[in-house]
Amino acid sequence: MTLNKKRIGLVTQILLLLLLTAGIAWCGLRREWWWAIACFPFWIYMLVRIVQTAEKTDKIILEFVEAVKYNDFGKNYNSAAASGDMKKLLTGLNSINDRFKTVNKERKAENIYLQTILELTGIGILSFNHTTGVINWLNEAFKKMTDIPYFKNIHALEKRNPEFLKLLLEIETGQTTIFTFKKGMLDEKLLVGATLFTTDGQTDKLISLQSIKGTLDETESVAWQKLLNVMTHEIMNSVAPISSLADTLKSQLEPRETDTGAAVIDPEDLRLGLETIKKRSEGLQRFAITYRNLNKITKPVFKKVLVSDVFENLQNLMQPTLDQKNIQLDVILKDPFLSIQADVNLIEQVLINLMTNAIEAVKMIAAPQIVLSAFSNEERPYIKIADNGVGISNEIAEQIFIPFFSTRKNGNGIGLSLCKQIMLLHKGSIQMKSKEGEGTAFLLYF
Repeated sequence: MTLNKKRIGLVTQILLLLLLTAGIAWCGLRREWWWAIACFPFWIYMLVRIVQTAEKTDKIILEFVEAVKYNDFGKNYNSAAASGDMKKLLTGLNSINDRFKTVNKERKAENIYLQTILELTGIGILSFNHTTGVINWLNEAFKKMTDIPYFKNIHALEKRNPEFLKLLLEIETGQTTIFTFKKGMLDEKLLVGATLFTTDGQTDKLISLQSIKGTLDETESVAWQKLLNVMTHEIMNSVAPISSLADTLKSQLEPRETDTGAAVIDPEDLRLGLETIKKRSEGLQRFAITYRNLNKITKPVFKKVLVSDVFENLQNLMQPTLDQKNIQLDVILKDPFLSIQADVNLIEQVLINLMTNAIEAVKMIAAPQIVLSAFSNEERPYIKIADNGVGISNEIAEQIFIPFFSTRKNGNGIGLSLCKQIMLLHKGSIQMKSKEGEGTAFLLYF
């Protein structure tokens, strides 16, 4: 409506200007100069009025655009002194200014609120330009964790801690890693994470630091407690019978109150007792060797390997045992070119261990079956070993990956622990799904 009125007014002024121009021209042709001279001031007035109206509107709009460009919304236009369309224009610009002021206040309040949260949080935050290294922002937690005062450029860390600088520059987005930060005589365990984000055409890198020393200490303490409980249990199971048997043999070897005064002992009993002590001692020694081997997993040598080749080697190795026990093995591999980055020897060790467990699980089943399969989901490869055996109860399932825990009479409880450690070395994981009476499946995630 406003634009229509303004358009009508402008057209009216232009028509009047054209009529005056025509009138002046007509008077000139008739040589009526007085009438032409009398009309000329009105012609000048109309022309100046049209030009001034256009220039004034353009000037106001250009000033407003320039103010928006530099976030300057302090100007207030005097709409009371204007009239007509100009008053409506100035009133509209004042309304836009007021709205921008409100938005700016809300944004500043949110920014202050966010900064307050980031300052109060225990996580260290650092933001810097990914190209130039210029620091955009860092909070007090970051300064406290690193014992580094404020610095303007990330490269200032070159002299203070070059290893830390290298990590901050090279850590990839979405990646997390543990870094030991040396603070004088103390070492601080930090969990470092990074992400990239782009604003106004500039790419910034956001670094987060989280102290995990307390968490690691607590986790390590719990792990040691569990390990010591298991080791104590295993050692006592071996030492107690040895001590008891040795005490019995000692009492039998001591002289008795008889006519001869000599000890009375059956040589066969002595041989059997010593043999038992020897076996239990060897069992305890094997336990110690097994524990030592758990901590001596070699560093994996990764290479690209086809899963089909791994399956073929495993099948060739285990087939005689499967045939002997009448166990059916089904191999499912829809993609013959599916590959993994892995240490072949270590992964084969994992698969052999899981296959051996599956064979043990189905030995009492009427129609024993083991299914070995592999597939990929969102470009992530998986290997699965499933059986239709007796299954595992929930109570036992929670402990199967604990070192030295075993449900077998002759088991050492080390196999699944090694499997888990090997998968962790491959930056993967192992999971178990089981239901009593229906079977068990182990999933290897790469």
